Amino acid sequence: MSFKSLGLSDALLKAISKKGYTTPSPIQQKAIPIILERKDVLASAQTGTGKTAGFTLPILQILNGQPPLRKRPVRSLILTPTRELAAQVLEDVKSYSEFVDLSATVVFGGVNANPQIRTLRQGVDILVATPGRLLDLHNQGVFSLANVEVLVLDEADRMLDMGFLRDIKRILALLPKRRQNLLFSATFSKEIKQLAGSFLHNPILVEATPENTTAENVIQKVYRTNKSAKTELIIKLIKEGNWDQVLVFTRTKHGANRLSQKLDKAGISSAAIHGNKSQGARTKALAGFKAGKVRVLVATDIAARGLDIPLLPHVVNFELPNIPEDYVHRIGRTGRAGASGEAISLVSVDENEYARAIEKLLRTRLDTEVIEGFEPTENLQEILDKKAENKAQNQRGRQHSRGRDQSSRPKSGGNRGRGRGRR
Repeated sequence: MSFKSLGLSDALLKAISKKGYTTPSPIQQKAIPIILERKDVLASAQTGTGKTAGFTLPILQILNGQPPLRKRPVRSLILTPTRELAAQVLEDVKSYSEFVDLSATVVFGGVNANPQIRTLRQGVDILVATPGRLLDLHNQGVFSLANVEVLVLDEADRMLDMGFLRDIKRILALLPKRRQNLLFSATFSKEIKQLAGSFLHNPILVEATPENTTAENVIQKVYRTNKSAKTELIIKLIKEGNWDQVLVFTRTKHGANRLSQKLDKAGISSAAIHGNKSQGARTKALAGFKAGKVRVLVATDIAARGLDIPLLPHVVNFELPNIPEDYVHRIGRTGRAGASGEAISLVSVDENEYARAIEKLLRTRLDTEVIEGFEPTENLQEILDKKAENKAQNQRGRQHSRGRDQSSRPKSGGNRGRGRGRR
């Protein structure tokens, strides 16, 4: 099947050809004709399946087929969960719209709003946005959503995970009732189905891959080891394997910072990317990683959502996620666009429950190995006891600190206290 057979215009085919694409991906083959028919779509598509082009191309064709409105009001709104994904979607929109007379921009938090406001006031056809900044600027009267014809919720499952449900409902209330709705999600949880049912009208279900599955061309391995040995093990794997580009996942922001610092000390250039980093720092880290200046990018789940890194060969779960679906999202960063990739998980005994939950979700057993010199020796009960002891020590420390604070305060009661002292 060719892109031309999907019913796309010559201007869009020219842009597609310029990007070097010749054959549409499965999600593009299924979604594009349905969207061009102006039907609502509920799509199950993992990152790396070509879903962005799957909704961008037909939206451009729909909008370009109509005479432009005066002052270019927003006619298509694309909502994404993260800044990185929003920026990537805009990049795709601009590249595909090179030969059509349509304008687009992006708004997200963490950066100065004034340039965004100026661009919006000039008028744009397509607006890519994260929910928070969108509502902030709309509340300031910067733009209107009264002319939106096509709404896209991209990576809707992550938006719900990040607590955007209330914002999404507020945004939906600002849109005209007559519009086309497209919802893309890697997983179809009960919450996603409820959200879809609240605003999609007779949607066509489109699935690029079975729900909660991982790419077939991703080799998945589990290395069992002690929690305390993980840093040394990942350094060994990167150095001995001559890995040049590695995306590493941690569960926490502080964990990402710590690991990045230890990798740097070991002579492996790295950068951490997470929610506490400024947008400028996140953009710089990602640019360095893509350019090969940074060998390892250490990320939390939220920060890594939407990262577009072509042909990424290695993903490492330094810590397993406590939500099994996040494992699917994480390793979906590699093995994209037909390329092969490797996803490695370093699993300590206290993560056994997480590993079992992932295997249950995938309905398969993960290939498990032990590397000589890194054999797991830790006992789960010992780890739990140590955690309990640390917690108790922290509580005692806080109580002691509070006691010192109280004893150092002047006693209340004034003369009455002194009077009692003289008795």
